[in-house]
Amino acid sequence: MKISEYLKKDEFSLSFEVFPPKTDASLESVRAATVAVAKLGPDFVSVTCGAGGGGGRLTLDIAQTIRRETGVETLEHLTCVGAKREAIQSHLETLKAEGMENIMALRGDLPAGVTQSDLDTTPYPHAVNLVREIKASGDFCVGAACYPEVHPESRDQRDDLCHLKEKVDAGVDFLTTQMFFDNNLLYNFLYKLRETGVTVPVLPGIMPITGANQVERARKLSGSFMPRRFTSLVDRFGSDPAAMKQAGIIYATDQIIDLFANGIRHVHVYTMNKPDVAAAIQQNLSAMLGSRL
Repeated sequence: MKISEYLKKDEFSLSFEVFPPKTDASLESVRAATVAVAKLGPDFVSVTCGAGGGGGRLTLDIAQTIRRETGVETLEHLTCVGAKREAIQSHLETLKAEGMENIMALRGDLPAGVTQSDLDTTPYPHAVNLVREIKASGDFCVGAACYPEVHPESRDQRDDLCHLKEKVDAGVDFLTTQMFFDNNLLYNFLYKLRETGVTVPVLPGIMPITGANQVERARKLSGSFMPRRFTSLVDRFGSDPAAMKQAGIIYATDQIIDLFANGIRHVHVYTMNKPDVAAAIQQNLSAMLGSRL
């Protein structure tokens, strides 16, 4: 089922994100963790290409395993940085043969020593080029990423919004945000996005920070603003792993409750392959999610 159809539902729901292993050596343990996440019954599970891009074969393996063992719909991330057209087309044919309808179209992280200008002569210098290729290759539902706090490579938010509209005009069916820790940033972003003329659904992406060591990684990955309320939590509980985990789950839950209260119906949770964290957040929202649990 296409994710665009799920997003038409007028009820609260969660979707989860998982990632593949870096090598075959840890494939079985990652399979077990991602299947456990899927068995919680989200609307869908997205499977990333892992940090730094790539990982296509293992991404497909995890997505296939989830579909086969749980019946939950999957969204496979596909990156195009430095990719050859033949490889992308072959991968799209594989997805069609597998009956997979949903793709998250991403440029991917720039390899070390490579600049955006180096990509200008490649088949897919930007994600929008990949979106066009996917739409021309089959009846896929296509998602794309957006940044409530501006893409780090954009000149400013106006420039960023123009690029987003270009992707949507090329055929993107929905957007998923980078992590954020202050909901007001999302609400301001959504207002500006709608003013730009983009009306596709936007899934807020929530990252539960359950360990103090995640804070700096999250800051480097996304450049996200961390409000005082959040940093105080880390300062107070960061040295106690059990307390930090509980506090991080509660903070993420609180963000989702506020989103639900302000008209958001569907939220995407970056689970970091932690079924217990995903289950705890889901349980905290049990009365709102109702019969879906």
